[in-house]
Amino acid sequence: MTTDTKITVQRTIDASTSAVFDVLSNPARHAELDGSGFVLSDERSDRITANGQKFRMNMNGDHMGGEYQTDNVVSAYDPNKMIGWRTAPAGQEPPGWEWLWELEAQGGDSTDVRLTYDWSNVTDQALLQKVKFPLVSQSQLEDSLGNLASAVAG
Repeated sequence: MTTDTKITVQRTIDASTSAVFDVLSNPARHAELDGSGFVLSDERSDRITANGQKFRMNMNGDHMGGEYQTDNVVSAYDPNKMIGWRTAPAGQEPPGWEWLWELEAQGGDSTDVRLTYDWSNVTDQALLQKVKFPLVSQSQLEDSLGNLASAVAG
């Protein structure tokens, strides 16, 4: 599903919700999930355990002139059901885009995973001029789901 301010993709993954959540809640594994190619690595981040927690990622993208870092503030945390974060350039407050992963068990060994990239709360006009949303495409989000499926299988 795509609107003017968000993209949602969905896939059934052959793994339990706890196995999927274990990967998603570990920032050290986010680079292997990323279908956009922007995420390089985490910056000594702890496992995500609560709303409001922050973690830092090392990134690379032409839209930011090469390598940069982001600070991510956990905005959704419900073990084995939902995890999400708002992203900002390191040291800044999140300007309004969010990544949300929703998990729904389909029996013990299968999980419906829904990934939403939502930039509906970006209101800074200068930022909207600089960053052409969506920065990540639907196919790249679908690649992230495929990468997640591989990560929990391996």
